[in-house]
Amino acid sequence: MQPQIIPNISVDCVIFGFDFETKSLNVLLIERFLKADEGNEPLVNDYVLTGYHTYEGETLDETASRVLKELTGLDNLYKKQFKVFGDPNRLMNDRDIIWAKNQNFNQRTITIAYYFLLQTHEVNLRNTEHKAQWFPVDKLPALGFDHKAIINEAYADLKEKSMYKPIIFELLPDKFTIKELQDTYEAILGTEIDNRNFRRKLITKKFIVKLDEKQVGISKKPSHLFMFSKDIYQKAYKENYLINI
Repeated sequence: MQPQIIPNISVDCVIFGFDFETKSLNVLLIERFLKADEGNEPLVNDYVLTGYHTYEGETLDETASRVLKELTGLDNLYKKQFKVFGDPNRLMNDRDIIWAKNQNFNQRTITIAYYFLLQTHEVNLRNTEHKAQWFPVDKLPALGFDHKAIINEAYADLKEKSMYKPIIFELLPDKFTIKELQDTYEAILGTEIDNRNFRRKLITKKFIVKLDEKQVGISKKPSHLFMFSKDIYQKAYKENYLINI
């Protein structure tokens, strides 16, 4: 038996993924398409975040995890609830109104927004029933509803938190190079960082542990690998700025 939904409460999820090939921070979006009569332009043809109504007896965190699981097949990832969106005029344009009528919903919906952090290669887009696609956070397509505002708020929160919380390591593999860490910071902050200063500051951080390992399977000179020690960080550091740009 399908659980009963709470019709005016939903959870929308911004799924951020870092792509090491393009060195870009991306957002996972799904296609919103509504076909018109033959020979006419589609009534709706844009992209949206993934979101579901909350079930009776389900916590908001559980709804967010369900969204992630159904879209990506993943679970137990870093998630952050960052804002509530409840503007009575959330249907932003004619496309939204057409879509709402087609989907038979017209109630005002309060959305609790979360974001998740992962690496893009962790998601096999072919294994999802949704027409999902990664887009660079600074090159988003046409979006439905107020989802551009939701993404912008999530991105602003991620930028801020990455400066004083170690959440950036959620976008990195367990073992990484200093250059990969720098690339990730640059993608999030949208700015170039001086290579020598960055390296000098980061290697003094005790929670970034240098390993007795180097990159393998690359044509150029391999770099040393590092890891983030959550234990050292939690024991030795209070919340303060990780780096100064």
